[in-house]
Amino acid sequence: MERTFVILKPDAVQRGLMGAVISRFEAKGLKVVGAKFMKIPGDLAAKHYAVHQGKPFYEGLVKFMTSSPVLALALEGPNAIEVTRKIMGATNGGKAEAGTIRGDYGISASFNLVHGSDAPETAAAELALWFRADELVDYKLSNQEWVY
Repeated sequence: MERTFVILKPDAVQRGLMGAVISRFEAKGLKVVGAKFMKIPGDLAAKHYAVHQGKPFYEGLVKFMTSSPVLALALEGPNAIEVTRKIMGATNGGKAEAGTIRGDYGISASFNLVHGSDAPETAAAELALWFRADELVDYKLSNQEWVY
């Protein structure tokens, strides 16, 4: 099993889409092993987006991500990183395929509803940044044998 990190961004929260987004991941067969509903402190946003520091959009991105609550998720399942990224769709909602989160609910590249880790190394680093080890829960879903 693989774990990945996903953020439901301020626009997803403000538009009331948390349940719809989570249900897509769960319906696909991914398991929620951690969740935090929170307003991101500036220092955490700066650490998370450090790779973008110095880019023209960095300040606006940090301001956006700290403007409203987010839902941080740790998801688990076979090929969880690849699966979540397919479910999310292309970064620009206006260009994302119908049937994806961004394709169905977004039209903007800026307000694109979700963030998801893009590689195993990124997922490990992001999960460690956002969750303590004791905040991630190991358990077996009762329907797991029917999904995998």
